[in-house]
Amino acid sequence: MNGMIPRTPALALACLTIFAWSARAADEPKKPSPDEQYVLGPDSKPQEGVPKGVVTKYVWDQSKIYPGTIHDYWVYVPAQYDGKTPASVFVCQDGTQYNAPVVFDNLIAKKQMPVTIGIFINPGYFPPKDGEPAKNDKGKPSHSNRSVEYDSLGDTYARFLLEEIMPEVAKTCLLSDKPENRCIAGASSGGICAFTVAWERPGQFRKVFTSIGSFTNIRGGNVYPDLVRKADKKPIRVFQQDGSNDIVNQFGSWPQANQAMNAALEEKGYDHKFVVGQGTHNPRHAAAIFPDVMRWMWRDAPGVAQ
Repeated sequence: MNGMIPRTPALALACLTIFAWSARAADEPKKPSPDEQYVLGPDSKPQEGVPKGVVTKYVWDQSKIYPGTIHDYWVYVPAQYDGKTPASVFVCQDGTQYNAPVVFDNLIAKKQMPVTIGIFINPGYFPPKDGEPAKNDKGKPSHSNRSVEYDSLGDTYARFLLEEIMPEVAKTCLLSDKPENRCIAGASSGGICAFTVAWERPGQFRKVFTSIGSFTNIRGGNVYPDLVRKADKKPIRVFQQDGSNDIVNQFGSWPQANQAMNAALEEKGYDHKFVVGQGTHNPRHAAAIFPDVMRWMWRDAPGVAQ
């Protein structure tokens, strides 16, 4: 056998080695995800005795800004809305994020934010053609228009909100037309989208929450730090969140891009706050701090407890 281990004993030895390694691996504690430390607090959970708002789903399929698309969206109306006084407005990309309706119930009841109508809108999608699946393997629409709508610079998406979605909501809800009473938010590409809306239309939106924002070179969003430095300061308030373990890929580094945005906003003297955690490209940290974000955002709104 020329000193070689016979095949059968060799195979047995290999199997024994694999079994021993697997047993050790099973005994070793699993390394926790950095996202696990971020949990929802009391303000993000239903509370006994707190009046609950109503969330209603709608579909918008008449867009002239994004022809042929279908947008699902949800409108939150708080229990305290009386239909006579214009309500503040919160717009959020990618539908309901941050457990926002529950947070709004709790904070509005405590007068820590104003009576606010929430508009939670999904990105548009194109209906599938005959024989095509309606959704991909991730359960998302097969023909999504998300990147076009969210990652593109310019005022197209702002026009979509201001000329199409908000007028629809205004048919049933009295919305404030004051820009300081309007907040827009989003995560990832929805985060850069939120900033773009306020940047392009500060006369309409002046409060922005961007979490794990994609200020990278997907569709040119990496230019924002330079744009912020070169442009006159705009009357917008910005809260940023990101994690040190966020994405790094061919489009850039999310942590570095958000740090660059933070530096530019600080240098220009914006009303701005940046919270950095240890999370990945994940909404858990943003959801955990969302009640504090809203308190900070609405801190000087009329009727809000200081």
